[in-house]
This record gives sequence, structure tokens and C-alpha cells, in this order.
Amino acid sequence: MIGSPKLLDALGFVSTVVLVTASGALAPGPLFFATVSHGTRSGAKGGLFFSLGHMLFELPLAVVLAFGFSTVVDQPIVRPLTGLLGGVMLLFFGILQIRESLAPKRGDQTMSSRILVKNPVILGIIFTGLNPYFIMWWLTIGIKLMSDLSVFLSLVSFLLMYVSHVWMDYGWLTLSAYLARRGTSLVSSKGYRILMAVFGVVLICFGLNYLITTLFI
Repeated sequence: MIGSPKLLDALGFVSTVVLVTASGALAPGPLFFATVSHGTRSGAKGGLFFSLGHMLFELPLAVVLAFGFSTVVDQPIVRPLTGLLGGVMLLFFGILQIRESLAPKRGDQTMSSRILVKNPVILGIIFTGLNPYFIMWWLTIGIKLMSDLSVFLSLVSFLLMYVSHVWMDYGWLTLSAYLARRGTSLVSSKGYRILMAVFGVVLICFGLNYLITTLFI
């Protein structure tokens, strides 16, 4: 039934995943710049392969966190700790994102042209695994999402959560590579920088909500 509490909880959770993911996925980082650099030659196809490489690294990590975490989630200290860590990191990423959106314009970096590997799938794995912010995201914000997910944890709910998360990586990296092929710069555009700032505020709001819920409710 559309108004059932479980369905509403699931829809609310998916909405949270989408918003938090969008805030992180749109932020320029090593994977983004490598995708743009490779995309100038390969277009949208390169973006798809970068996304595949990213997922090949991320999905096993998400599975381990989801189903390994489920064995300790009932410990009294776990939920408050994940709420605090997730809230603090959301505030950190939000402030960082707003600062980046206000920083002077910079051109697209050509990271992938400075390494020997040219396979976009392998590059996606490399730039995902070597990004400390990605690891921090999953070990703090990601674990907090897993903690919320554990209320109705099952294989189906995990797949729902992960699909809600990963489609944005595919869409954003593919679009970025396509636009790079057409000679369009995303990072220096005013609209992109405004969107970054808006999502930075979104992250801060979620972070404050996590902290208030954990400390006072």
C-alpha cells in the first residue's frame, strides 16, 4: 500500500541516498578529472567504462560494509557512533564543497594523460581506490547509511540502496565525458558552481540532522 510506514521509510531512505550521493558524485576529484581527460578522446563511451571501473571497486566494499556491519549494528555504541561520524563528515564535505564552488576557476586537469595505463575500466578502479575522500565517505557516511538500512536489511533492500547510489555515478561521469568530447568545460561553468554550492548546503543540512538526531533524540 502506497501509504504504508515501511514503504514511506524506504522512499525516505532512497531519497536520502540520492541526495547525499549527488552531493558527492558531482564534486570534482581525481576520477572526475581523469574521466574528463579521457572523455576528450572517447566521449560518453569512456565515461561508461570509467563508471564500470568505479563500481568494480565500490560494490565489493559496499557489500562488505552492509553485511559485515549487520553483525555488530545491535551493539549500543554503534548507532550513536555512526551518527556522530556520519554527521561530522557530512558537515566537512559540505563546507569543502561550498569552498570549492567559490574558489577561482580552474581548467580541467589531465590526470589520465600522466600515467601509462589507458584502459578506462582500470583507470576507474585506480582513481577510485586511491581517492582518500572516497574511502572516508564510505567508512563514515556510507556506514551511517548502512546503519539506517539495517532496519530493513535484506538483499533486495541493499540492491535498492546501491542502485539508488550508483546510477548517479554512471550518469554524471558519462555526461562529463560526453561534454568533454564536445569541448564543454563543466568545472568552470557558473551553473555547475552554483549547483555545487547548493549541494554543499544539502550536505550540511543532512550533517546537522544526523548530529541533532544522534545527540538529542
